[in-house]
Amino acid sequence: MIDNASHILVVDDDARLASLLKQYLSDNGYRVTVAESAAIARQKMKGLTFDLMVLDRMMPGEDGLSLARSIRADQIASKTKPILMLTAMADSSDRIDGLEAGVDDYLTKPFEPRELLLRIEAILRRAKIETNSRIVFGDFSFDLTKSELTQDGTIVNLTSSEQILLKTLAETPGVPISRDNLSLSSGAQGRAVDVQITRLRRKIEEDPKLPRYLQTVRGEGYVLWAD
Repeated sequence: MIDNASHILVVDDDARLASLLKQYLSDNGYRVTVAESAAIARQKMKGLTFDLMVLDRMMPGEDGLSLARSIRADQIASKTKPILMLTAMADSSDRIDGLEAGVDDYLTKPFEPRELLLRIEAILRRAKIETNSRIVFGDFSFDLTKSELTQDGTIVNLTSSEQILLKTLAETPGVPISRDNLSLSSGAQGRAVDVQITRLRRKIEEDPKLPRYLQTVRGEGYVLWAD
Protein backbone atom coordinates (compact mmCIF):
# COMPACT_ATOMS: atom_id res chain seq x y z
CA MET A 1 0.00 0.00 0.00
CA ILE A 2 1.19 3.51 -0.81
CA ASP A 3 0.22 5.21 2.43
CA ASN A 4 -1.99 3.74 5.10
CA ALA A 5 -2.86 7.28 6.22
CA SER A 6 -4.44 8.14 2.85
CA HIS A 7 -7.97 9.47 3.22
CA ILE A 8 -10.52 8.34 0.61
CA LEU A 9 -13.93 9.88 -0.04
CA VAL A 10 -16.43 7.33 -1.39
CA VAL A 11 -19.37 9.01 -3.16
CA ASP A 12 -22.17 6.57 -4.01
CA ASP A 13 -25.93 6.62 -3.47
CA ASP A 14 -25.97 2.81 -3.09
CA ALA A 15 -25.73 2.60 0.69
CA ARG A 16 -24.93 -1.12 0.69
CA LEU A 17 -22.07 -0.79 -1.79
CA ALA A 18 -20.71 2.30 -0.05
CA SER A 19 -20.71 0.44 3.27
CA LEU A 20 -18.90 -2.54 1.74
CA LEU A 21 -16.32 -0.26 0.13
CA LYS A 22 -15.75 1.54 3.41
CA GLN A 23 -15.24 -1.73 5.25
CA TYR A 24 -12.93 -3.21 2.60
CA LEU A 25 -10.77 -0.12 2.20
CA SER A 26 -10.62 0.39 5.97
CA ASP A 27 -9.49 -3.22 6.39
CA ASN A 28 -6.66 -2.40 3.98
CA GLY A 29 -5.46 0.52 6.04
CA TYR A 30 -7.19 3.51 4.46
CA ARG A 31 -9.22 6.17 6.21
CA VAL A 32 -12.63 6.31 4.51
CA THR A 33 -15.45 8.84 4.52
CA VAL A 34 -18.74 8.14 2.73
CA ALA A 35 -21.06 10.63 1.00
CA GLU A 36 -24.45 9.55 -0.39
CA SER A 37 -24.67 12.32 -2.98
CA ALA A 38 -22.67 14.99 -4.77
CA ALA A 39 -24.18 17.64 -2.49
CA ILE A 40 -23.03 15.82 0.64
CA ALA A 41 -19.61 15.24 -0.95
CA ARG A 42 -19.25 18.98 -1.51
CA GLN A 43 -20.05 19.64 2.14
CA LYS A 44 -17.45 17.13 3.31
CA MET A 45 -14.80 18.55 0.97
CA LYS A 46 -15.21 21.94 2.59
CA GLY A 47 -14.15 20.66 5.99
CA LEU A 48 -11.92 17.67 5.23
CA THR A 49 -8.93 16.93 3.01
CA PHE A 50 -8.98 13.80 0.88
CA ASP A 51 -6.21 12.07 -1.03
CA LEU A 52 -8.53 10.36 -3.50
CA MET A 53 -12.21 10.21 -4.42
CA VAL A 54 -14.03 7.02 -5.47
CA LEU A 55 -17.00 8.45 -7.36
CA ASP A 56 -20.14 6.75 -8.67
CA ARG A 57 -21.25 8.04 -12.05
CA MET A 58 -25.03 7.61 -11.89
CA MET A 59 -26.59 9.30 -8.85
CA PRO A 60 -29.85 11.17 -8.19
CA GLY A 61 -29.46 14.90 -8.52
CA GLU A 62 -25.99 15.91 -9.63
CA ASP A 63 -24.25 12.98 -11.29
CA GLY A 64 -20.61 11.94 -10.99
CA LEU A 65 -19.56 13.47 -14.30
CA SER A 66 -20.83 16.89 -13.27
CA LEU A 67 -19.12 16.67 -9.88
CA ALA A 68 -15.83 15.58 -11.48
CA ARG A 69 -15.94 18.49 -13.95
CA SER A 70 -16.59 21.02 -11.19
CA ILE A 71 -13.70 19.66 -9.11
CA ARG A 72 -11.34 19.89 -12.06
CA ALA A 73 -12.51 23.46 -12.68
CA ASP A 74 -11.43 24.30 -9.13
CA GLN A 75 -7.63 24.46 -9.47
CA ILE A 76 -6.97 24.13 -5.75
CA ALA A 77 -9.19 21.07 -5.40
CA SER A 78 -7.88 19.46 -8.57
CA LYS A 79 -4.36 19.47 -7.14
CA THR A 80 -5.38 17.38 -4.17
CA LYS A 81 -8.17 15.06 -5.30
CA PRO A 82 -7.44 12.30 -7.80
CA ILE A 83 -10.68 10.64 -8.92
CA LEU A 84 -11.52 7.00 -9.61
CA MET A 85 -14.96 6.70 -11.22
CA LEU A 86 -17.19 3.65 -10.72
CA THR A 87 -20.01 2.94 -13.15
CA ALA A 88 -22.19 0.23 -14.63
CA MET A 89 -21.84 1.93 -18.03
CA ALA A 90 -19.18 -0.06 -19.86
CA ASP A 91 -19.20 1.40 -23.40
CA SER A 92 -15.98 3.00 -24.64
CA SER A 93 -17.84 6.27 -25.18
CA ASP A 94 -18.85 6.28 -21.51
CA ARG A 95 -15.24 5.75 -20.49
CA ILE A 96 -14.15 8.60 -22.75
CA ASP A 97 -16.79 10.86 -21.18
CA GLY A 98 -15.36 10.10 -17.77
CA LEU A 99 -11.77 10.74 -18.80
CA GLU A 100 -12.76 13.98 -20.52
CA ALA A 101 -14.44 15.06 -17.27
CA GLY A 102 -11.03 14.75 -15.62
CA VAL A 103 -11.16 11.43 -13.77
CA ASP A 104 -7.86 9.62 -13.29
CA ASP A 105 -9.21 6.09 -13.78
CA TYR A 106 -12.46 4.34 -14.64
CA LEU A 107 -13.70 1.01 -13.26
CA THR A 108 -16.92 -0.69 -14.38
CA LYS A 109 -19.37 -2.45 -12.09
CA PRO A 110 -19.36 -5.23 -11.07
CA PHE A 111 -15.67 -5.24 -10.17
CA GLU A 112 -13.26 -7.31 -8.15
CA PRO A 113 -12.39 -5.62 -4.83
CA ARG A 114 -8.73 -6.52 -5.33
CA GLU A 115 -8.68 -4.72 -8.69
CA LEU A 116 -10.20 -1.63 -7.07
CA LEU A 117 -7.49 -1.71 -4.42
CA LEU A 118 -4.71 -2.03 -7.00
CA ARG A 119 -6.10 0.84 -9.05
CA ILE A 120 -6.34 3.05 -5.96
CA GLU A 121 -2.73 2.24 -5.07
CA ALA A 122 -1.60 3.06 -8.63
CA ILE A 123 -3.41 6.42 -8.62
CA LEU A 124 -1.96 7.41 -5.25
CA ARG A 125 1.50 6.36 -6.41
CA ARG A 126 1.25 8.59 -9.48
CA ALA A 127 -0.11 11.46 -7.39
CA LYS A 128 2.80 11.16 -4.98
CA ILE A 129 5.35 11.26 -7.80
CA GLU A 130 3.66 14.31 -9.35
CA THR A 131 3.53 16.09 -6.00
CA ASN A 132 7.22 15.47 -5.32
CA SER A 133 8.19 16.90 -8.72
CA ARG A 134 6.13 20.06 -8.36
CA ILE A 135 6.48 22.94 -5.92
CA VAL A 136 3.46 25.17 -5.29
CA PHE A 137 3.57 28.66 -3.84
CA GLY A 138 0.53 30.91 -4.01
CA ASP A 139 -0.90 30.96 -7.52
CA PHE A 140 2.36 29.58 -8.88
CA SER A 141 3.52 26.04 -9.57
CA PHE A 142 7.06 25.09 -10.57
CA ASP A 143 7.65 21.77 -12.32
CA LEU A 144 11.11 20.57 -11.31
CA THR A 145 11.25 18.05 -14.15
CA LYS A 146 10.46 20.56 -16.89
CA SER A 147 11.85 23.64 -15.10
CA GLU A 148 8.51 25.23 -16.00
CA LEU A 149 6.75 27.92 -13.97
CA THR A 150 3.01 28.43 -14.30
CA GLN A 151 0.56 30.85 -12.72
CA ASP A 152 -3.00 29.54 -12.55
CA GLY A 153 -2.08 27.14 -15.35
CA THR A 154 -0.51 29.79 -17.61
CA ILE A 155 3.20 29.48 -18.37
CA VAL A 156 5.39 32.28 -17.00
CA ASN A 157 8.32 33.04 -19.27
CA LEU A 158 11.70 32.64 -17.56
CA THR A 159 15.20 33.11 -18.89
CA SER A 160 17.46 30.04 -18.74
CA SER A 161 19.34 31.59 -15.80
CA GLU A 162 16.09 32.25 -13.95
CA GLN A 163 14.97 28.66 -14.57
CA ILE A 164 18.19 27.26 -13.12
CA LEU A 165 18.08 29.61 -10.16
CA LEU A 166 14.44 28.84 -9.35
CA LYS A 167 15.00 25.10 -9.75
CA THR A 168 17.95 25.22 -7.34
CA LEU A 169 15.83 26.99 -4.74
CA ALA A 170 12.78 24.78 -5.38
CA GLU A 171 14.74 21.56 -4.86
CA THR A 172 15.08 22.41 -1.16
CA PRO A 173 12.12 24.67 -0.27
CA GLY A 174 12.45 26.32 3.11
CA VAL A 175 16.24 25.83 3.17
CA PRO A 176 18.41 28.93 2.64
CA ILE A 177 21.00 28.66 -0.14
CA SER A 178 24.08 30.88 -0.15
CA ARG A 179 24.88 33.30 -2.96
CA ASP A 180 28.02 31.31 -3.73
CA ASN A 181 26.11 28.06 -4.18
CA LEU A 182 23.51 29.78 -6.33
CA SER A 183 26.35 31.22 -8.42
CA LEU A 184 27.76 27.73 -8.97
CA SER A 185 24.43 26.34 -10.14
CA SER A 186 23.25 29.27 -12.27
CA GLY A 187 26.57 30.51 -13.63
CA ALA A 188 25.79 34.05 -12.46
CA GLN A 189 28.79 35.66 -10.82
CA GLY A 190 28.80 37.63 -7.56
CA ARG A 191 26.10 40.26 -7.38
CA ALA A 192 24.59 39.00 -10.63
CA VAL A 193 22.71 36.50 -8.49
CA ASP A 194 21.06 39.40 -6.66
CA VAL A 195 19.97 40.84 -9.99
CA GLN A 196 18.44 37.51 -11.02
CA ILE A 197 16.66 37.25 -7.68
CA THR A 198 15.21 40.73 -8.17
CA ARG A 199 13.93 39.77 -11.62
CA LEU A 200 12.39 36.58 -10.32
CA ARG A 201 10.63 38.49 -7.55
CA ARG A 202 9.07 40.79 -10.12
CA LYS A 203 7.51 37.73 -11.73
CA ILE A 204 6.30 35.84 -8.66
CA GLU A 205 5.75 38.40 -5.91
CA GLU A 206 2.75 40.68 -5.51
CA ASP A 207 5.12 43.18 -3.90
CA PRO A 208 8.76 42.48 -4.91
CA LYS A 209 9.99 44.83 -2.19
CA LEU A 210 8.18 42.79 0.47
CA PRO A 211 8.62 39.26 -0.87
CA ARG A 212 6.49 36.47 0.54
CA TYR A 213 7.96 33.47 -1.27
CA LEU A 214 11.50 34.33 -2.39
CA GLN A 215 13.08 35.81 0.71
CA THR A 216 16.52 36.93 1.83
CA VAL A 217 17.95 35.26 4.93
CA ARG A 218 20.54 37.58 6.39
CA GLY A 219 23.96 36.00 6.51
CA GLU A 220 22.77 32.79 4.80
CA GLY A 221 21.47 33.61 1.32
CA TYR A 222 18.06 33.15 -0.28
CA VAL A 223 15.15 30.79 0.41
CA LEU A 224 12.00 29.80 -1.46
CA TRP A 225 8.98 29.16 0.74
CA ALA A 226 6.45 26.71 -0.70
CA ASP A 227 2.86 26.14 0.43
